[in-house]
Amino acid sequence: MKQLLILSGKGGTGKTTVASAFVRLSNAKVFADCDVDAPNLHLIMVQKNLPEKRDFFGMGKAIIDIEKCTSCKLCKLNCRFGAIKEVDSILKVEAFSCEGCGVCEAICPMGAVSIHPNVAGELMLYKNESVFSTAQLRMGSGNSGKLVTEVKKQMCITEKASDIAIIDGSPGIGCPVIASISGVDLVLVVTEPSLSGISDMQRIIKTAKRFNVKTVVCINKYDTNLKNSHKIEKLCSEQNLTLVGKIPFDSNIVTVLNKGESIVTIDCATTEAIKDVYKKTLKCLS
Repeated sequence: MKQLLILSGKGGTGKTTVASAFVRLSNAKVFADCDVDAPNLHLIMVQKNLPEKRDFFGMGKAIIDIEKCTSCKLCKLNCRFGAIKEVDSILKVEAFSCEGCGVCEAICPMGAVSIHPNVAGELMLYKNESVFSTAQLRMGSGNSGKLVTEVKKQMCITEKASDIAIIDGSPGIGCPVIASISGVDLVLVVTEPSLSGISDMQRIIKTAKRFNVKTVVCINKYDTNLKNSHKIEKLCSEQNLTLVGKIPFDSNIVTVLNKGESIVTIDCATTEAIKDVYKKTLKCLS
């Protein structure tokens, strides 16, 4: 099963819109949303059944046993994250600041500090005609890259026979994006003709190259700034990157998405352009 990852470098380029269209066009039996900080593919790819859910455990959190604690404050003095506070002469751990490094546990002479498992998010797996894997990271939690890896694992552990798995990635170039790129066969970068779109496109292309993953590009809303679209085409040519298509802007698309539907459900120039991008992307994947 080959994996196609759709990235953008920045938010708002239409990455998820393109991903949902690809899922519809390919009738994909396996797909995933790896934007665990703010997953939204499920808003368009509405599922019939409720998902199987399980907790995701990130780094542990320190807990101080006040019965054993003698208030020597060694833990507080040696916590590099400032997670241990003194409230009414009692030492307490501020969970959002704690990184679970274990220094406080190791340094406490009374054994009053211990590291406990902490639920950092929730994994969800929809099993209908297709398998849809996604997750939601809890607010303020870390380990987003590890959670993305778990999303991809549960996507692959399936009985559904499929030639292709479509993955909607995260914006940016951080840990969740790096975890998403690992092991995929092709990255499709969805960019837009804005200065920030061009800058972030270059960053994500550079990131993908470090992993030796083949990368192709499409320009969404290309006709909103033809000058910048030409810049993107030139950059692709200079870096020997395949430009798989240009998608025009259409205000009707917003109406379709607000209804929770994929844009391929209507007939318009934008839909035809995305179908062409899909065909050219599959050729690059094969």
